[in-house]
Amino acid sequence: MFRAAADFNPSVQPKSHATRDSPTLFDEGIELFNGCEFYDCHEVLEEVWTPTRQPERWFLQALIHFAVGFYHHQKGNPKGATRQLHKGLRKIQGYLPEWGGVNTAAIEQHARRCLNILEQGGRIDDFPKIERCGPYSGHDYLIEPAATPASPDRIL
Repeated sequence: MFRAAADFNPSVQPKSHATRDSPTLFDEGIELFNGCEFYDCHEVLEEVWTPTRQPERWFLQALIHFAVGFYHHQKGNPKGATRQLHKGLRKIQGYLPEWGGVNTAAIEQHARRCLNILEQGGRIDDFPKIERCGPYSGHDYLIEPAATPASPDRIL
């Protein structure tokens, strides 16, 4: 994907998630995000995202975009960081103020603050945390967001 060659260590194998359910993986992804382990967060949340359908799909993609954006920032790629944060902000709009057990209004506000810092040439010293407001239901397609999000320009 986008992991730099310097980050690759063939002796380190990723954790096996094959037997873990989506809510457990989602919780792990949020924990990784909140620990500023953005690359690993992205990997875990992609495992949750892969089998999903709408409306859950864009919700997860928004969180993944935020993680990837902050990873790019950590690696000194401001252009990649701002591009990913913009994508995440577009996708999260249909899921405000909360969805999937996440306070989406809070992460949207924090991501917007970080984007403003980056667009002014600044550095993020205090990464946002994803605030939980309930359990993640995982693939529960009976729960719809308040408004169906508009189709994004591109998915990733």
